[in-house]
Amino acid sequence: MTEPPAPGRTPDVVLGGLPEDLTADVDFAALSRWPLPAENGRQAHDAADLLLLDTLAGWAACGHRPGPVAVLEDRHGALTLPLLAAGHPVRVHQDDASAERSLDANLAAWRAAGRLGPEAGSLQRADAPEDAVRGVRTVLLPLPRSLDELDRLARLVARQAEPEVVLLAGGRDKHMSPRMNAMLGAAFEDVVAGRGRRKARVLTARGPRPGLAPRPAEEAVRDVPGVGRLRLVAHAGTFGGAAADPGSLLLLTALAADARPPGRVVDLGCGNGLLSVGAARLWPHVAVTATDQSAVAVASTLATARANGVADRVRAVRDDALATWADGSEECVLLNPPFHDGNAVDPSVAHRLVAEAARVLSPGGRLWCVWNSHLRYRPVLEDLVGPTRQVARDRTFTVTVSSRR
Repeated sequence: MTEPPAPGRTPDVVLGGLPEDLTADVDFAALSRWPLPAENGRQAHDAADLLLLDTLAGWAACGHRPGPVAVLEDRHGALTLPLLAAGHPVRVHQDDASAERSLDANLAAWRAAGRLGPEAGSLQRADAPEDAVRGVRTVLLPLPRSLDELDRLARLVARQAEPEVVLLAGGRDKHMSPRMNAMLGAAFEDVVAGRGRRKARVLTARGPRPGLAPRPAEEAVRDVPGVGRLRLVAHAGTFGGAAADPGSLLLLTALAADARPPGRVVDLGCGNGLLSVGAARLWPHVAVTATDQSAVAVASTLATARANGVADRVRAVRDDALATWADGSEECVLLNPPFHDGNAVDPSVAHRLVAEAARVLSPGGRLWCVWNSHLRYRPVLEDLVGPTRQVARDRTFTVTVSSRR
């Protein structure tokens, strides 16, 4: 297969139902990253987003009829909004609740600014990626950080989309590897790496392989000090997979020694459910609410709760950093915060979660937090929450408990 020609620069020419230049006159710099912190200077789009749109226009110029375009994991709307502005129907699925809120905010801003007029395309939200790609002929995908997640999504597209589907997966060169080609090649017969531009590249996959099975969940049995044996379940895309995170293990050890168990607990950023299920095991009378911005993580936590017989006491909900929680409504929050935003090291992500935990804690409520010791979060905890004391430490991690002032 040859790579499609680069699109021209005549936006009023429509080929295959798409203008020849989807990025013309689009002010990508005006896109907001809200609700993510803005102070780190990162933009709401990158070169891979623009190259994905240009590659799609190139395929349309070659005669590919895109039909409704399925966009998976659009971070802030940089893929979805130009397609809508071009009058094209789009189906969107976002695992990440913060990305969903960001797209909604940018969509509202574009409508208010008149960038989406009466000729704009229709937007269809899909609760599951299967619903977004079912029966489509074109899929746009920013390459995920996790190879397991790429495998899951590639299999899903190959199983659910039309046989003529063109899957365009784009990323920055520094985050790409030949293993990504191999993952796509396991699900598609034809995978081609396009020409690089501005340190970005698009992988094009065609020809779904028949008889593919869905990617199974990962399972592992772990012995957790003070808690006992747990079976952890992780669907592909759950941060850390089915591993027992050592920081979370240290936090559970500290909780086991606490003489003041709460009446209820919120596990902020639940991942595979280790902290939620561990807390339910430690404190049989406690109701646990697990929350994560990732729908995949929420499903993993629920599966872990069922596998350990505590599903009746662990509720898991998808939410962006406690956005739906009322101020002063909780007495205890558990937090093992990430220190990455995508592929970038970004402590502001953790700072945001600490601030939101402080907001929902009632006066005197406690935030149990574990963090990489070199990050020195204690001044942040003191400032945003209140008096903070160290309760455990090993060679890598520090566990603190902060009381809401």
